[in-house]
This record gives sequence, structure tokens and C-alpha cells, in this order.
Amino acid sequence: MRKETLESIASDLRTGRSVNLSVEDFPCFSEEAAIEDPRTSPEALARISAGLTAKDACVFERAARAVEEGDMAWVGFKVVDNASVAVSNVDNDVTKSYGTIGSADGYDLVFFCNDAKEVVAARDYSARDFFQMKDVTRGPSMHNDQFEGLTWASVPLFDSVKVWLLGASDVAVETAALARHVGFEVEVVDDDASFLSEERFPGCKRTLVSSFDDLGSMRANSSDCVCVLTRGHMHDPEGCVWAIAQGVRYVGMMGCKGKNGRVHDLCVDAGMTEEQWEAIKRPIGLKFGAKTPAELAISIVAELVDVRYRQRYSQEAREKHDASLW
Repeated sequence: MRKETLESIASDLRTGRSVNLSVEDFPCFSEEAAIEDPRTSPEALARISAGLTAKDACVFERAARAVEEGDMAWVGFKVVDNASVAVSNVDNDVTKSYGTIGSADGYDLVFFCNDAKEVVAARDYSARDFFQMKDVTRGPSMHNDQFEGLTWASVPLFDSVKVWLLGASDVAVETAALARHVGFEVEVVDDDASFLSEERFPGCKRTLVSSFDDLGSMRANSSDCVCVLTRGHMHDPEGCVWAIAQGVRYVGMMGCKGKNGRVHDLCVDAGMTEEQWEAIKRPIGLKFGAKTPAELAISIVAELVDVRYRQRYSQEAREKHDASLW
């Protein structure tokens, strides 16, 4: 999300101009999202846009500041499809009690929420609303369909973590689909166009190189993750050398002990130090007996989620979160 976009929306609202929130900026209301839940359709976003007033400018102003500060924050939406039901819903014996009313009112609402549980909205919200607003930070909304009459949606104001898949192998196909599903940005690199197709990697950036020796022309960020998954492991050394040279946060490589020994020798011959070699996670992924491409993808993406979690949250915050689970 661009800060300038949010500032423009806020400015238009402050001066009384109508706004038209776009699906490109708020993809939680895309046609794809509407397939899973018709309440989060482009038409719903248009309805919400038409209902915004100058009072709602504070939400977008706070969101713009969050982008500037690099805050973990979201713009969220309460989407109401049955006003009377949304207000009258009550908790059951399992859920924590949030009072005798459900949602504060039967109207759509746009709001800001960050990971520190700060909420900014133009209207009052109920204790139940606040519970669901906070869960936007587990995004998308963790309990968006817990109560009838309304749903919740959100868009993050921070960038996704990028995952490079070096090699368009069968394991990479499964890993790409699962990584995208849990919110990673995915780029797949290979030297054979027949493997690097849209059908195999829908929604991913696909980069064709003439040779894995040409990886040096590409640049990764320090926050990126690299999974070395080349077909038949034939170009794992080139992938490992490139990833280490980029200084990325995480590098993982598939393979058994014997294969890793040969890759080690080739990487060292290419100038990699022993310390750099030890920084590569081998074998890639969490260890729980995964063998098939789909099972291996689960182990890989589970590890990526853990890497992202540790990247975004301090040790103190992780300990607090873990303690709350027991």
C-alpha cells in the first residue's frame, strides 16, 4: 500500500470529495475474494466507498503514518449484510463474553488497526467489534465469520516477505502454491521455459535465465528468503553461492547428506567460506518425515512461516504470544 494513495483518500474525504476505493489497493474485495465470500465483492467495496465521509479521513491518515513508520498495521473493514442480526448476536458458552450486544451498529465500517492493538475508527465500536478488529492483525481476520450478519476483511500496510524458489521442480510447484496461500511473495527462477509456466506457477513472478551461472545479474533484499530447489539438484551449488552472496535472511537447500557433501565442495571451490556454508539450512524445512513434493512443501513453508515470525516479532513479543497459548 502506498502512503500517497492513503493520503489522497484522506484529503478527498476531508474536502468533501467522493472517493472510490479500488480493488487494486484493497484486494480483499476482489472477484477472487468474492468467490469465497460474496459479501467481499467489488460491489461491496463500492458501497463502502459511497458511505465514507469526512469523519473517516482519520483512518486513512493514521494508515498513511503507519506506512511511513514501517508499522505492522492494517486497514480493516466491517462488512454488514444483515444489520439486525449483526447487532443482536450474542456469545455462547464457549466464547468469552463481550456483553449483551453484538456489533455496535448495523453499518459498514472502515478502521485502522496495528499489531499493538491500536484501533482508529470514525464511529464507536462494541467490545465484540474490538475483539474482531484486533484479530485483523492475525490477517486476514482470524474470526471474520464467527458471528452472523457481518464479516471482516483487511489489507496489510506492510510489504510481504519475498521467497525466491531457485528451480522449477515439482517441490517448487507445491511450495509456491502454499507459500502464496500464507501470504508470501514468490519468484521462481529456472533455465527451462517449459517448466516455468503460468500453469505450474500461477500468480508467481517467473524469471527465465539462460543459465544458472547468470544468477549474479539478479538482486535480492536482506529480508528475502531463498529456497534452493533446482530440478534434480543439478544447479544447487550456483543457487547456494548466489543466495549467500545476496545476504538474505534465510537460505535452505534440499538434499541428503551425501549430495550435500558434493555441493559443499563445489560451493567452497566457488569461494564460499565454511561459516557461510553452515548458514545454509540443510536439509530445508521442518523435520517430520515429509517425503512427497506436497509433504516437503508443507515442511518448507512451515519453516518459512517461523522465519517470518521471528523476523517480524521481538523475542519478548514471541514469548508473550507463546505464553498466551497455554
